[in-house]
Amino acid sequence: MGAGTVVRDRVRKDLSEISNKTTKPIVSASPEIRSNSRKKIQRRSKKAVISPVQKLFETCKKVFANGKSGAVPSQEHINMLRAVLDEIKAEDVDVSSKMPCFRSKSNGRPPVTYLHIYKCHSFSMGIFCLPPSGVIPLHNHPEMTVFSKLLFGTMHIKSYDWVADSPQPSSDTRLAKVKVDSDFTAPCDTSILYPADGGNMHCFTAKTACAVLDVLGPPYSDPAGRHCTYYFDHPFSSFSVDGVEVGEEEKHKYEWLKEREEEPEDLTVTAMMYSGPIIKE
Repeated sequence: MGAGTVVRDRVRKDLSEISNKTTKPIVSASPEIRSNSRKKIQRRSKKAVISPVQKLFETCKKVFANGKSGAVPSQEHINMLRAVLDEIKAEDVDVSSKMPCFRSKSNGRPPVTYLHIYKCHSFSMGIFCLPPSGVIPLHNHPEMTVFSKLLFGTMHIKSYDWVADSPQPSSDTRLAKVKVDSDFTAPCDTSILYPADGGNMHCFTAKTACAVLDVLGPPYSDPAGRHCTYYFDHPFSSFSVDGVEVGEEEKHKYEWLKEREEEPEDLTVTAMMYSGPIIKE
């Protein structure tokens, strides 16, 4: 990033020097000299192109400028951010399946590694690294819009949305409809979930080593009431509730989600230093 500033300064200096010399007729310079000068400036300007992760950061600042809970970006902004994420590759953020975090030797569920890129009150950017069989248990994203880009690997995603105004068997158990229940293999489109739809509650299960670039707007915040809640999922037939009826052929599309009182004991998330291109604020 600093190098880009130096390049731009050099370009401006070159242009200034050329301007100062135009007290003499510019036509006195041969076409070959003028052509070479233009090519030199163009070559230097190309070096100032921002990195993909810097472009992502700048786009997030526009998309999540509101920064309020439940504020869904406009469709134009959603398309803008999705287009940027769709172009990002693992090498752009210095992530590879050869990294040690993908070679877990744990006998139980392998730990998940999180690479923190950036966080402010409006949005956060980070990468989840899951070894084969790694799991991020079923959890929610209250009042948040989330973009997830699978950088490499194959991952199973199961997600749900709440069924509005449905009777509940208990205060901590609600009916939800399955939104997605499929395997995804990179490269694939960026997935998006919203506060009330798109699969706000989801679970990730790595079929192979996987890396997922996540953008959350706004991010989790206990003071702001955006707590991360984990859930147990139960088949629809597990509860019989007056006023809730679903046809036999549709029952597989609905499940009951029960809040967990504590975080899953088998979930281990470790932090590792992000080593990709530095973001300039």
